[in-house]
Amino acid sequence: MRGIDWPGLMQAGLHGLGLEPAVFWRLTPVELKIMLGREGLVPPLTRARLAELAAAFPDVRKDERDGGYRNDAGAASGA
Repeated sequence: MRGIDWPGLMQAGLHGLGLEPAVFWRLTPVELKIMLGREGLVPPLTRARLAELAAAFPDVRKDERDGGYRNDAGAASGA
């Protein structure tokens, strides 16, 4: 887990946005993200995150009897 990039946030808030220090420190992280235009950004999908998602949502083969759909040769032959 990464920590908060305080130097980067301070640079963006104080220099990029021109905020006074007292104003910067009163902002919530969400407010600062909105001011920076980053509230809608999604972080890139890394290999580690993909592995987490694959573990949380494994592929499960289902056939028509289970209410699912199989798109392979086994579905046509009933295997």
